[in-house]
Amino acid sequence: MAQTEVPVRVDGRTLRAERTRAAIVDAHLALIGEGDLRPTGERIAERAGVSLRALWTNFKDMETLFEASGARLLAEYDAAWRPVSPAQPLSRRVEAYCRQRARLLQLIAPSARASAMREPVSAQLRLNRARHVERVRAEVEVVFAAELTAAGSQGRLLCHAIVAASMWPAWSMLRDGLGLGVEEARAAMTRTVWSLLAAPAPPA
Repeated sequence: MAQTEVPVRVDGRTLRAERTRAAIVDAHLALIGEGDLRPTGERIAERAGVSLRALWTNFKDMETLFEASGARLLAEYDAAWRPVSPAQPLSRRVEAYCRQRARLLQLIAPSARASAMREPVSAQLRLNRARHVERVRAEVEVVFAAELTAAGSQGRLLCHAIVAASMWPAWSMLRDGLGLGVEEARAAMTRTVWSLLAAPAPPA
């Protein structure tokens, strides 16, 4: 006899708590996106339409809110990411990789700026950054596998160099430090990554 699945009943309080948590995360990210890079609990609660008590009931401190907001941002990042085929010629791979990096870095730009201000005193924000780094490292290892292998003993250093050239600190220098527009910054990143991959390795 076939078993009949019993619908799982979700407690109303659980649903309300989930909606409240989502509203708080939405408010946190929205304030950062509008330029409020260090929003207080009071401003987040007001924007979310909840009491300050409700905010701290759902998130025991800012670190737990950073964790939830970081997870949301990472999910948005993953949804926007598209694989670059390692079968393409190197020039096309570099172009596609850098075009996507520019797009994704623009996506996370407000949160990256906000995180940079608090990372020195926030273990959770440093962990959030490490998760982004690992995603980029994994992509580099796939997209440029042939070149990393050909680099032999310097493959690991080459990988580090490409990751560093295409992460937020480098993008921030291009956009905020040098004042470049998105397309010009992307072109500068592309030139850097191409130079790393196409040029012969320096002496060890």
